[in-house]
Amino acid sequence: MLLSMTGFGQAHRETERYTATAELRSLNSKTLDLTLRLPRFLQPHELEIRQQITKALLRGKVNFNFDFTRPATAAATTAPVLNREVLVAAFHELQAVAQSLGVVASEETLLAALRLPGVIPTAFEAAQAEPAADEPTWAELQPLLIEALAAMQQFRHDEGQTLEQEILGYIATIRQQLAAIELHDPQRILHVRQRLATHLAELTQHEQFNATRFEQEVLYYIEKLDIAEEKVRLAAHLNYFELAIQQPDEAVGKKLGFLAQEIGREINTIGSKANDATVQHLVVGMKEELEKIKEQLNNIL
Repeated sequence: MLLSMTGFGQAHRETERYTATAELRSLNSKTLDLTLRLPRFLQPHELEIRQQITKALLRGKVNFNFDFTRPATAAATTAPVLNREVLVAAFHELQAVAQSLGVVASEETLLAALRLPGVIPTAFEAAQAEPAADEPTWAELQPLLIEALAAMQQFRHDEGQTLEQEILGYIATIRQQLAAIELHDPQRILHVRQRLATHLAELTQHEQFNATRFEQEVLYYIEKLDIAEEKVRLAAHLNYFELAIQQPDEAVGKKLGFLAQEIGREINTIGSKANDATVQHLVVGMKEELEKIKEQLNNIL
């Protein structure tokens, strides 16, 4: 059973005290590349959150965003106030810059200082600040992450099933082409024997004919043109590939990647040894299907 690395999961909760949304998005990646965006009061739990996501998702380029806001009535209880220390420090800095430029500080300087970050906290900054006494703990909010992970896993599963059917279709096509090679092989062997017989007849008539060397070369060319072992190995790799897809262990993407390499190696060997136009044509078709498989495997967990 395959899992896709592409996924999406979301969980939402709205109460009188707050509105919270946990959202996960993932794309394919060779390793786990995890980015978190948390409100300030949840940042002390970042390691725990990161470990929980890592254990569940294993691989992929994953973005986790936890959005937390208070309703207007709750925000009113923590209305932003002027931060005098930040304002005074900012104003003095602006005065110093003005003096260095030969400009006289004025009311505009004060207005500019008031607009600087941190002087008057915005509603967003107030909402993201340290939790008030009635704000939820991580234990209260953690079920949202669990729910989002479950939704993500279901998305990955559904997408993986679609990819699995496509990949199995490509494998079936390679099997059909291998069967066509098997069906054509007696005719190929006959043509090879006819060509060899012609060349051998010419060689035996040569003045410097060496019987021992002649026998060695015949055996060499027969072995070089024989593709029986490659056909057997290719069929075995295709069988193993299908079995690996159906294993309960869902993280089989890397294993399937290695098997695809072995399948490609046998296909290439058949193409190089066959010395036959019909087989070459079928080999090209096999390679096309294998490339489709490799492309899909890039997104398999």
